[in-house]
Amino acid sequence: MADVGAAVRAAGIARSQIFITTKVWVSNYSGSRFMASVDQSLADLQTDYIDLLLVHWPHGGASIAEQIEGLNRAVESGRVRHIGVSNYNSEMLRAATALSKHLLITNQVEYHPFLDQSAVLAQLAAERSSLMAYCGMAVGRVFETDLLASIAARRQRSVAQVVLRWLIQQERGVALSRTENIERIRSNTRIFDFLLTDDEMAAISALGAPGSRIVNPPHLAPDWD
Repeated sequence: MADVGAAVRAAGIARSQIFITTKVWVSNYSGSRFMASVDQSLADLQTDYIDLLLVHWPHGGASIAEQIEGLNRAVESGRVRHIGVSNYNSEMLRAATALSKHLLITNQVEYHPFLDQSAVLAQLAAERSSLMAYCGMAVGRVFETDLLASIAARRQRSVAQVVLRWLIQQERGVALSRTENIERIRSNTRIFDFLLTDDEMAAISALGAPGSRIVNPPHLAPDWD
């Protein structure tokens, strides 16, 4: 995290033009450890505030009530502007929303064409929140899928661009993307100048199949929808 703070400083870009998201780990959910974790993140990031603070997993640390209480305290302290959760199922989202004084703006969860997240998406829509998708490329599986390759060829786009477009074109969809390749970073941002058709969106969604979840630590994960 300190490297991120140093990079932000070195970039010479106004802090207001950079959106920083970080998380509180499960062992820091309880009591004073929550705010101590936030303060350590602020110090490492060399910033006065965090744009979005998330709790990392629903289990392994403290109750949902304690997690949400910590997030709300962080907002009210002025250290954090927005809050959200990660890896919550739809029932947990309902409980967390009822407990929170401040809007939970996102639930960061695994989401890719092979994993059905319709239950979570429906709950997020009801709560006026968003789904922040991680593992969108399904650890490379998308690049081995004929349907995605066909759509990409027809559109003269990369498979990654098609998948990222599918994610953000859904209502409430936000996509995370990671790479160490500079040119691929540029390519992955070029997804705002085209639209997938309704048929293409439906065909990609139809790739969902049981057993496609990738990230599922048993001591941290909920009972998934």
